[in-house]
Amino acid sequence: MEEAKQKPKFIFEPLDAKHDRAAFSCEEPALNKYLKTQASQDVEKNLTAIFVCTPDGTKIAGYYALSQYSVALDTIPEELARKLTRQKQVPATLIGRLARDTKFAGTGLGETLLMDALRRCVNHSRQIASWAVIVDAKTDTNIAFYRKYGFIELPKIPRSLFLPISTTEKMLVEAGIDVEPGAR
Repeated sequence: MEEAKQKPKFIFEPLDAKHDRAAFSCEEPALNKYLKTQASQDVEKNLTAIFVCTPDGTKIAGYYALSQYSVALDTIPEELARKLTRQKQVPATLIGRLARDTKFAGTGLGETLLMDALRRCVNHSRQIASWAVIVDAKTDTNIAFYRKYGFIELPKIPRSLFLPISTTEKMLVEAGIDVEPGAR
């Protein structure tokens, strides 16, 4: 049995010109292309916030994109939607993209990226309302990855899953991941 690779120490920071986007390579060509050709423009236009995970301040081991989002109330499972609001939309935070370089496969980096993204989502929700975290899974493997962390499929939006912020916060606290203290 192959041993898991040892997880190097990483820092998370906003995408910057100093980061080597050209060397990044994950299993999804669309995620590679986005980071290399579009991500900086989306950040500049305030369309998304891109955070990179780097072992040395230059190399990108992984990245994720966060943005404001809203989800139509009628796309949320009915038993949850009934308890929320009479508004047609519910505020959410979108993890639009999440990828790790293939050189870091087997290190647990995918989970590390997700946990950092979720921590930011919870902290953000304390300042600007967000009922849930939404993810767009590109493949069946991605869907299985997110389900492992409790994400639930949005029945009317293929490949989109959600996790309520309240559930997210409990999961992070139980995992020993610090979230900023805030009034709830």
